[in-house]
Amino acid sequence: MGNWINLIVVLHVLIALAIIGLVLLQHGKGADMGSGFGGGASGSLFGATGSANFLSRTTAVLATLFFISSLGLAYLATSRPKEGGGTVMDRGKQEQPAKPAAEPKAEPKPAPAQPGKEVPQ
Repeated sequence: MGNWINLIVVLHVLIALAIIGLVLLQHGKGADMGSGFGGGASGSLFGATGSANFLSRTTAVLATLFFISSLGLAYLATSRPKEGGGTVMDRGKQEQPAKPAAEPKAEPKPAPAQPGKEVPQ
């Protein structure tokens, strides 16, 4: 399932970049007035109005694909199976810390003798 999510995320980013590029290529509504006075748009590949229709339709299709991929990612993110518990903090509480290796116990040292007191033997 992780591979599908990665694939959808990559497609989602590519679609977003394509939408950005197409929006930047499109002319605004005020640009039509300039083309009427010899702006050079009539000699383009799609004609004076053909490029606007092609670019706007392509943008609409990519926007629809972007919306569908957004819904798909939201669904996949919420329908993931629980992996060993709830949140990351909950999983941390469930794991027990590793116990340190048993160290050899040192013999207790006798208390130093104080002057005037004898140490029993």
